[in-house]
Amino acid sequence: MTKYRNLWLAGVSLASAATMSAPAALAAPTPEQVAEAALRAAPVWDGHNDVPEQLRERRKDVLAGFDFRDTTRTADPAKDEQAMHTDLARLRKGHVGAQFWSVYVSAALDDQHAVQATLEQIDVTRRLVAAYPGDLQLATSAADVEKAMKAGRIASLIGMEGGHSIGGSLGVLRQMYALGARYMTLTHFKNTPWADSATDKPEHDGLTDFGRDVVREMQRIGMLVDLSHTSEATMMDTLAVARAPVIFSHSNARAINHHTRNASDTVLKALAANGGIIMVNVFPTYVVEETRQWNAVRAGEKARLEALYIGEPEAAAKGLKDWEAAHPMPRGAIKDVADNIDHIVAVSGIDHVGLGGDFDGVGTTVVGMEDVSTYPALFAELARRGHSQADLEKIASGNMLRVMKAAEAYAAAHRADPPIESPTAF
Repeated sequence: MTKYRNLWLAGVSLASAATMSAPAALAAPTPEQVAEAALRAAPVWDGHNDVPEQLRERRKDVLAGFDFRDTTRTADPAKDEQAMHTDLARLRKGHVGAQFWSVYVSAALDDQHAVQATLEQIDVTRRLVAAYPGDLQLATSAADVEKAMKAGRIASLIGMEGGHSIGGSLGVLRQMYALGARYMTLTHFKNTPWADSATDKPEHDGLTDFGRDVVREMQRIGMLVDLSHTSEATMMDTLAVARAPVIFSHSNARAINHHTRNASDTVLKALAANGGIIMVNVFPTYVVEETRQWNAVRAGEKARLEALYIGEPEAAAKGLKDWEAAHPMPRGAIKDVADNIDHIVAVSGIDHVGLGGDFDGVGTTVVGMEDVSTYPALFAELARRGHSQADLEKIASGNMLRVMKAAEAYAAAHRADPPIESPTAF
C-alpha cells in the first residue's frame, strides 16, 4: 500500500507541477480589442458623408488653399460655421476604408439648375479625390473598393442625394452613372414629380409609373436605389418593384425614433426579404425620440413667440434663444445609435445593417460621435453588448460589399436589356 501511495503522491506532485508551469489561461479580449480586430479586418464603409456640400457652401467648390489632411480649424464663428467633421487624419483614426461622398444639391432648385449643380458636385468630388492619391481612390465598383482597401487607400464612391438631381430624365440618370454616381436617393426633403418624400405633403401615394421606371432603370444599369428621406409609401412601392438589393444610406429604426424618414418594422422586414441594407446615422433628431419630441416643442414655442411679437422679429428671436438656453436639446449618446442597430438586427437580421453617419451634413451629433474618428467607440459598445467580431465585420463593411456585388450581378445579368426610354420634356 505504501508503494502505491507513494506512486499516487508522486503523480499528484507531477500534475501539480505541470499545472503550475502551464501558462495562465488567456484573458478574454476586451470590447475595445474585439472592435479593433473587426475594424482592421473589415474597415468601415460609410454610406453618407456631406464633405462635397461643405465645399460648395464654404468655398464655392474652390479647392485652392483647402487642406483635407486636417480640417479641425475650419470653424468660422462670423458665418456661424462649425469645424468640419471629416478629414484624412480622422478618417484613418476612425478606420474608414470606404466612403460614399454625397453630391447633395438643394431640392428647391429647378430641374436645370439641379442637374448643373449635381454635375458641379460630382466634379469637385472627383477633383478632391484626385488631389490626394496616396489616401483616396475613386471607386465605381465593389472590386474597386476591395482593391483600394487592400492598397491602404480610402475607396471614394459618389452618391446623389435626391431624385431632383436628374431633372426628370432617364437620359440624365444614365449620364450621371457614366460620371461615377453609384447611388441615388429617390427624394430629399421635398417630393419629386415622381416620388413622395417623408417630409413633404403626399402627392403620389409613393411612386408614380415613371418613378417605378426610374427604379427599374437604376437597377438595370447597376445604380443603387437609396430610400433614405422617402415616405413609407415610396419605400414599400420601391421594394415591390426592386429585383436587386436596395439601400438606406443614412436612416434609423422608426420603432426607436418615430421620425417619418426612419424605417418601420414593416419596411425592415421587406428590406430583409429584398436583401438590402439600412445604414444607421448619428443625427440626434433621427436617432433619439426625445430629441424629435424636443424639436416639436421648440417649433411650437417659435410659433408662439412669432405670434406674440408680430412685427418684432428681434424680440421673437431673443425669446427663442432664451428658451433654448433654458431647455437645451437632448443629444443622446453612442448607446442610442447602438439601440437602433440592435433593433434593426432583431427585426431584419445581422446581414441588413450598416453605417451612414451623415457627418458634415448635420449641425450636431450624438455625444461621443462628434466626427468620423469615433467609429471605434461605437464598435466597442456593440462588442460590449455581445456582438461577435464576425457580426461587427458585417456591420462595418461586409454587408455593404455584399449588397453592391448583388446589384452589380443583377446589372450584368440584364446588360442586354434595352434602356427604358422616356420622351424629353422640351
